[in-house]
Amino acid sequence: MSPVGGPVGPAPGADRSTDPYLPEHGNGGYRVLHYDLDLDYRVVSNRLAGKAVITGRAVHSLSRFSLDLAPRLRVRDVRVDGRAARFEHRLGKLRIKPERPIGYGSAFKIEIRYGGKPAPVSGRWGDIGWDELTDGVLVASQPNGAPSWFPCNDRPDDKASFLVTLTVAAPYTVLVTGDLVVRRRGPGTITWVYERNEPTSPYLMSVQIGRYDLVELATGGVTQRAAVPARLRTALRHDLGRHGEIMTVLEWLFGPYPFREYVVVIVDDDLDDPVEAQGMAVFGRNHLDGRRTHERLVVHELAHQWFGNSLTVADWRQIWLNEGFATYAEWLWSGASGGPSTNAHAAQWHARLAAQPADLTVADPGVNRMFDPLVYKRGALTLHALRAALGERAFFAFLRSWAAENRHRTVTTAQFRQHAARFAPSSLDELFTAWLDRPALPPLPRI
Repeated sequence: MSPVGGPVGPAPGADRSTDPYLPEHGNGGYRVLHYDLDLDYRVVSNRLAGKAVITGRAVHSLSRFSLDLAPRLRVRDVRVDGRAARFEHRLGKLRIKPERPIGYGSAFKIEIRYGGKPAPVSGRWGDIGWDELTDGVLVASQPNGAPSWFPCNDRPDDKASFLVTLTVAAPYTVLVTGDLVVRRRGPGTITWVYERNEPTSPYLMSVQIGRYDLVELATGGVTQRAAVPARLRTALRHDLGRHGEIMTVLEWLFGPYPFREYVVVIVDDDLDDPVEAQGMAVFGRNHLDGRRTHERLVVHELAHQWFGNSLTVADWRQIWLNEGFATYAEWLWSGASGGPSTNAHAAQWHARLAAQPADLTVADPGVNRMFDPLVYKRGALTLHALRAALGERAFFAFLRSWAAENRHRTVTTAQFRQHAARFAPSSLDELFTAWLDRPALPPLPRI
């Protein structure tokens, strides 16, 4: 409800997202430049109090606009450029009518005070977003969980910088995707301030709260740290003992690591799958077994820092650009570290896919199957086929160039095809049509 009377309906195009898979998420008419979030969280009662100051720029003249925010969080006050604004919060949309229209090209500032008991967003992929652990919090927002804890323009192509201030009880450690700039002690509390200067999609922002020890994963080069329950430190030292080597190999393959540091969080709960955020990956305690059983997942999540986080898909149809690259990184590391070769992995997965129905188009798998294993494995096989077509030297030059020229930007399959064509002696159209645009599985090329 609005504090100044009357409902606020959507303006034409104000709620419109460019993403065909998640049209209910994301908003039109503006781009976000910066989020400044000041949060106070009580772990025991799961109570969040927040103030969000969002700086945007209008790409159309705006008399009204909207943000995404989960219904469980109650909005108390909204101001635009310091003036009280009418607002309505329902069905996951915070619709705002400022006192004065915002002109095309103008920068504007939204201040939102809100709070409540955060919970994940439920949907076809289960519960996504702010989630309580046995003792702490995990935030995994891909693809639509960011509104579970802050008001945002929840679309992958609207990247912005972030400043996150979070106060919790003193026994807990807070890790946010970003660089720690301040840690202040109060009466029984600690306030943590993290800054994320690189352009970041809302779904890639994450908060981890728990009773963690902070340890180094590797020395020299990129700063690599882990947050781990004290009792799991021995298992961590073995299972992630080659993390420095993995980073070195991926930097050689893809170019310099795109952020200032990398943090691995091991939560003291079991997780079905690890998750990546910008400059961070989160694993469950079940991913440590003293045998490096899940090392391929460690590689996969680290590879996402290049492909998924620095290079972010413009919309969710393009998800193979995240998952195909990260899966192929697993195969590349396997060969580089003395395991089965990339050819062996490709042959194994090609045989498995050949025995399954060919009913998915990699370049547009559909919203219900965007996380289908076929997207991951068939995407990796597409890169293997491209490697065979380009040759070793040109293929790896392509990978490094693709990562460097699109650093901190959004990308599409069309851009990928155009970029690859620069490294090819002849047309790649037939290759990409066969691997990306048609469901039938092409023959496997041998490298």
